[in-house]
Amino acid sequence: MMFLKRLGEDIDAVFERDPAVRSRIDVVFSYPGFHALVFYRLAHAAWLRRWYFLGRFISHLGRWTTGIEIHPAVKLGRKFFIDHGMGVVIGETAEIGDNVTVYQGVTLGGVSLDPGKRHPTLEDDVIVGAGAKVLGPITVGKGARVGSNAVVVKDVPPGATMVGIPARQLIAESKRSEVELPGFAAYGLSSEGLSDPTANVVEGLLDRVQQLSARLTSLEERLAEGERGYGASWTKSHQQASASAAEGKVRD
Repeated sequence: MMFLKRLGEDIDAVFERDPAVRSRIDVVFSYPGFHALVFYRLAHAAWLRRWYFLGRFISHLGRWTTGIEIHPAVKLGRKFFIDHGMGVVIGETAEIGDNVTVYQGVTLGGVSLDPGKRHPTLEDDVIVGAGAKVLGPITVGKGARVGSNAVVVKDVPPGATMVGIPARQLIAESKRSEVELPGFAAYGLSSEGLSDPTANVVEGLLDRVQQLSARLTSLEERLAEGERGYGASWTKSHQQASASAAEGKVRD
């Protein structure tokens, strides 16, 4: 039966991506992400049969039970994994590919009240970190990563890593090829070989300001020393001239 097959794949996804899992019984009874998928698949089956009220009601029960809201009209691929899950919201016209992972607090939302496609499309192997918001009818390319608390409002190229508000693409500093980089990164980020271009610019500007400040301080000190030296020399010369004049008057 297709329903049971999909649930089996959902359990397999937990074993592939959560090192804390101990057994299938553990997943079935203790993982709200898995429970949300059970409710979704029942609601989606009702929705496809045009039993809209039943689909929405089952979806509502799933939200009340798990804290995860998945609209029954969502198109969901295989081996979808919701880790922790509380606060996840997935809108009606969202489309999610295979082997996608999302963490708690993620929103796949819309930015328009117009009918039609309003929610994002996540292609295969995408990872969306905790608290991230992916908004609008955009596409997050295959293998892309969205960092925690990022707000994505534009299309994301395949394999990119996005961070910030609004989200911007990280630059890989590692000289290793993309194939050698880790295939899975918890919370959508890798701890090696990535740097935020905006943060780099800000750090560079701060370093430059500190250098210029140090040079200015040095110049001010040198100028002050020069003025003191000039004043001392002038005073000494004036005193010598005055003494010479006084001696000349005495002789006269």
